[in-house]
Amino acid sequence: MRIKPGKTTRARKKRIFKLTKGFWGKKKNCFRFANEAVDRAGRFAYRDRRDKKGTFRRLWITRISAMTKENGLSYSKFIAGLKKAKIEIDRKMLAELAICDVNAFGKIVELAKQ
Repeated sequence: MRIKPGKTTRARKKRIFKLTKGFWGKKKNCFRFANEAVDRAGRFAYRDRRDKKGTFRRLWITRISAMTKENGLSYSKFIAGLKKAKIEIDRKMLAELAICDVNAFGKIVELAKQ
């Protein structure tokens, strides 16, 4: 008796077509193009998950820099001051403080100035 690969092929195609939901044109209907599109989308997703970390770090630095300038200090001197004062707060938390609790951030800047 001959075994036909129908089930396996259909399952593989179904998996790919499920991933192409929302794609435009042949990329969602035609298996060859859908396969390429999913492959490409996966590569972008992998790259951008790593890029996102740098993007957020740049955003935090911009926010911190803006608030330190208001308090009469440059960003680099502020970070150097924090290291000398042995204050270990990461940039994410500093940016959050700069937005939400300006007074607390001002006190940290004063500590960094000394």
